[in-house]
Amino acid sequence: MSGALENIKILDLSRVLAGPYCTMILGDLGAEIIKVEAPGGSDETRKWGPPFQNGVSAYYLCANRNKKSMTLDLKSPEGNEAIKELARESDVVINNFKSGTMERLGLDYETLSEINPEIVYCSITGFGETGPYKDMPGYDFIIQAMSGLMSITGDSESGPQKVGVAITDILTGLYACIGIQGALLERTQSGKGQKLDLSLYDSAVSALVNIGSNYLMAGKKPSALGNQHANIVPYQTFQTMDGEMVIAVGNDNQFKRLCEILEIPDYASDERFQTNPDRVANRGVLIPLLQEAFSTQPTAYWQEKCQENNIPCGPIQSIDDVARDPQLNARDMFIDANHPTAGDIRMIGSPLKLSRTPVNVKHHPPDAGEHTNAILEQIDMTKLNN
Repeated sequence: MSGALENIKILDLSRVLAGPYCTMILGDLGAEIIKVEAPGGSDETRKWGPPFQNGVSAYYLCANRNKKSMTLDLKSPEGNEAIKELARESDVVINNFKSGTMERLGLDYETLSEINPEIVYCSITGFGETGPYKDMPGYDFIIQAMSGLMSITGDSESGPQKVGVAITDILTGLYACIGIQGALLERTQSGKGQKLDLSLYDSAVSALVNIGSNYLMAGKKPSALGNQHANIVPYQTFQTMDGEMVIAVGNDNQFKRLCEILEIPDYASDERFQTNPDRVANRGVLIPLLQEAFSTQPTAYWQEKCQENNIPCGPIQSIDDVARDPQLNARDMFIDANHPTAGDIRMIGSPLKLSRTPVNVKHHPPDAGEHTNAILEQIDMTKLNN
């Protein structure tokens, strides 16, 4: 069965996470992805470990399925010309080199768009290709720090904390995926390609959402609230008799039902807690009262009571719990594949569930240069000389 992007060809000059994550999604959707690395394999994630399986990094495997791999020296005349010929036949070129690198190589948007006016050219950098920070290198950890995300993650005791995964890379990869598809859709009307200039910094700041809006509207610097929510109460973790769980009360009716199952119904009519703004204003009074009630029963008891009363809740699961979760396994969120070097591997599946053109894993994450000869045989290197 054909994928949604079956006839789209993407030349992927990116490495590490943001770009490869973007192109993996596009590959899952059916696009042909040609991953280009320097001879020997220049994607740093190939060496990021442990764990390794038969020398193959788990980190590399997480973002590179459904791709073909070729190795080229972009600084050599032959490698440079091969990229230009591949760009002639591609719909999209994506890279995440530092600003100015593609211009020095003669592989910038202006050059490639002369060869292929319909090319969609996506550049991913730490800080973007304009502005005073454009030449600074940008890694996820640095971006989390500078964007304000770390300042609102953690609590007063922990100090600033980063998110447990490279979240700004993931966000930028998703934005790149959206932007590329938007440009391809617009191209069906105009017949023209265009350039996308995406930065990790911009993407991270966009993820401040309500916290950023709170500051822009009220001018009050937000603080780190740990597992509490800036705008909703109660929306946080609570200790139970035997563990910890999350309660996410989104409206006043849910709060009333929560008070009933906690056997403290009077709190729902207390003028300090009747509405969400009241509860936010009196958070310091309310939370200890709720915590005292939650401490009287185990997590499983409160989970059952909350679910019976349509109160959003959830256990705090470890990664091994997640891997065994029946809901995720029922939705194919863990998939098996065979790799020529690593052997049998298990990967996280795609959350995209399309009814007519479902996601399909056609290719394992490739070894470096696995398809170089086959790809070069398909292109006519004489065209650019004519």
